[in-house]
Amino acid sequence: MATNRTFTMIKPDAVEKGHIGAILEKINAAGFRIVAMKFTQMSKRDASEFYAIHKERPFFGELVEFMTRGPIVAAILEKDNAVEDFRTLIGATNPADAVEGTIRQLYAESIGENAIHGSDSDENAEIEGNFHFAGREMF
Repeated sequence: MATNRTFTMIKPDAVEKGHIGAILEKINAAGFRIVAMKFTQMSKRDASEFYAIHKERPFFGELVEFMTRGPIVAAILEKDNAVEDFRTLIGATNPADAVEGTIRQLYAESIGENAIHGSDSDENAEIEGNFHFAGREMF
C-alpha cells in the first residue's frame, strides 16, 4: 500500500560540510512537508541495527563508521507519491550518475559519502521512520 510519507537522513558528510539548510530548502521547494525532524548522532549499535541488511557485505564496517562519525538529520517527509518522488529528488547513489540538480549531484562526494538517504519503498519508509522516531506514530 502506497503512503504519502517517506523517511530521510542527511548524512554526516553533508552535515559536516554545512549543507543542511540547502538540502532542506530543496526538499521544501520540491513540495515535501517536514512532519518530524531531529538532529542526532547514531551510536555504533544503532547504525549496525539500522543497516543490518548489509551486515554480510564487505563495506558494512565502513558504513557503520561513516554513519557514526558525526551527527545526522533524520526526518519524516510528506507528499503525494512521497517515496518515488523523493528518490527522484535525491538522485542516483553514485553522484557521478545523478541527474543535474539532484541532491546527490549537488552535495555528494562519492558512492560511500552520498549526502542523503531516502527510503526505497513504502514498507522501508515505515520501518526506518519508526526506527528513528520510536514511540511516535508516524505512518
